[in-house]
Amino acid sequence: MTNDQKDPLFVLVKSLSKSEKRQFKVYVGRLGVNTDSKFLALFNHLDKSDALDEDLIVKKGIVTKQQLSNLKAHLYKQILISLRLSPLHQNIRSQIREQLDFASILYHKGLYKQSLKILEKAKSLAKENEEHNIAYEIVELEKIIETQYITRSINSRADELTVEAKMLSMKNVLTSRLSNLSLQLYGLMLKSGYVRNDKEHNVITNYFHSKLPKYEWSMLGFREKLWLYKAHLWYSFIIQDFLSCYKYSKKWVDLFYEHPKMMVLNPVFFLRGNHYLLESLFLIKDKTQLQLMLSKLEETIADDSFPKDDNIAVLSFQFIYNNKLNIHFLEGTFEEGEYLVKEILNGIDEFKNRLDDHHVMVFYYKIGCLYFGMGNHKKCIEYLAKIINNKSLKMREDLMCFSRVLSLVAHYEAGMDYHLESQLKETYRFLIKMDDLHEVQKEMIKFLKNLGDIFPHQIKEEFKKLHTTLKQYEDHPYEKRAFLYLDILSWLESNIEGRPVADIIKEKSKKLIR
Repeated sequence: MTNDQKDPLFVLVKSLSKSEKRQFKVYVGRLGVNTDSKFLALFNHLDKSDALDEDLIVKKGIVTKQQLSNLKAHLYKQILISLRLSPLHQNIRSQIREQLDFASILYHKGLYKQSLKILEKAKSLAKENEEHNIAYEIVELEKIIETQYITRSINSRADELTVEAKMLSMKNVLTSRLSNLSLQLYGLMLKSGYVRNDKEHNVITNYFHSKLPKYEWSMLGFREKLWLYKAHLWYSFIIQDFLSCYKYSKKWVDLFYEHPKMMVLNPVFFLRGNHYLLESLFLIKDKTQLQLMLSKLEETIADDSFPKDDNIAVLSFQFIYNNKLNIHFLEGTFEEGEYLVKEILNGIDEFKNRLDDHHVMVFYYKIGCLYFGMGNHKKCIEYLAKIINNKSLKMREDLMCFSRVLSLVAHYEAGMDYHLESQLKETYRFLIKMDDLHEVQKEMIKFLKNLGDIFPHQIKEEFKKLHTTLKQYEDHPYEKRAFLYLDILSWLESNIEGRPVADIIKEKSKKLIR
């Protein structure tokens, strides 16, 4: 028995749509000798199986144990070839690559003139769609052919190709440096998280400006601008400058609307840009723009011209539902948002083979927050437990920490004090291992730890003291992010005033200018 969730062939077969399976069988059957081939028999077996059992494959006589590994590799390759030939997976990039392959074949046959004619068309298409890497490859092949296909215009042609190669090389170097910086900043954010003090802020600022390449704005095409905005966006996220996050994510998204054909060629970049734009609007609490931009994204995705595939379906699900929840959090309309829970759980089940654990846990945390806002603390605890009890998951420590803190608060609100002591001990053990504990988290744990020593008539006064202590961190440059995971100030105000937390948040929402 093989672990079917990790076996590349089994996962690939199970990812195929009905049309892709039909396309594969048509592709295999193009020659009569293939209809009874072993790799087709293996494909049919895997298609009907719920799990990959190699012993059963051998027992059914499809192939011997010694041949199975080679047969699996061969089937994997044939499926990829079939997918490559499918119209569903054809795009401008693959079309240019195909033309380059055709030109190479003609060149090796000595048909130089035909090869150059195809290359010229492919190069124009590549430049038009800003595929500068492929365009550079085409120019290099043109240079090779021109040295063997002598014409009267060879001198001017040589100068023309030399200048063209130099310009494309400069663009590719700039794009590479910007994309490297963007990737390095993203890696730093994943590894070290957000800056925690002025010292870290200065270090990352100096790093960013020292690595940012010099450029002329007139030299920047679509791709160069895209990577430039990405680099600025990651830098803004790391230093927690959420207004700048909005500025550069908006530039990122607007760039695609200015170049609609790039949206079709790079739909994943378009979706991710929208995700960061919507997240930035949530961070700066601009609920009006958040609703408008989310509606615009949904309309764009639903349009017939927008690409459709499994990857896009998963990303669309993640980004749209995360931000639908965010709107309800900003407005305090928790009960009105409960209908989303069923839709999200259905989506998690539908995309279970493509959604990683981290993104599933983010959904569970937000569902927990939704139920907390509704006052359904037992449901809140149920979803947070899915995160806290996930021992195999290596996820962001901050999300795990706030799950534990919110769970403690939910246990207190639900009157489940008998669990509180053991939970406090577990949370302490977890927090000791964390490097970037927020002052907000420390104060919350200290407060909950002392709850058992407070008399009932003193509780409101203690809530007021904690509120005063935490209020000073609400706009702190390195502490304010803690309130985005858990609106602890609104919870304290609801306990002090004896009103539902949803009502407090709704009132705050109405006071927002946006």
